[in-house]
Amino acid sequence: MAARSSPSVFSPEGAIDLHVSPELRASLRAIIDDEKPKRLVVDLSRVPYIDSSGLAVLIGAMQSLELEGGLFLLAGAQEGVRMILESARLDQYFRLFPDVNAAIAAS
Repeated sequence: MAARSSPSVFSPEGAIDLHVSPELRASLRAIIDDEKPKRLVVDLSRVPYIDSSGLAVLIGAMQSLELEGGLFLLAGAQEGVRMILESARLDQYFRLFPDVNAAIAAS
């Protein structure tokens, strides 16, 4: 099977909290396990808030993808989400981009 050159883009909508995190984890796991993308861009432009359970899901997904040799990118984080990432110092852990196009161009 030929590797796809374009990255997978996953675009969750709404707040990511304790109630949504299991669904988010399942969605990301399915993408990573089924598609085995070389690059996965998570578009956060429609996510106004993320809590620690949501951050844990993103960290786990990134670790899983990197174990497979893939690249995990976050794009389009709104101000509130960016501030949460920065306060947890996760802006130094994740590769963050202003929008999906920038993430695709840089990956």
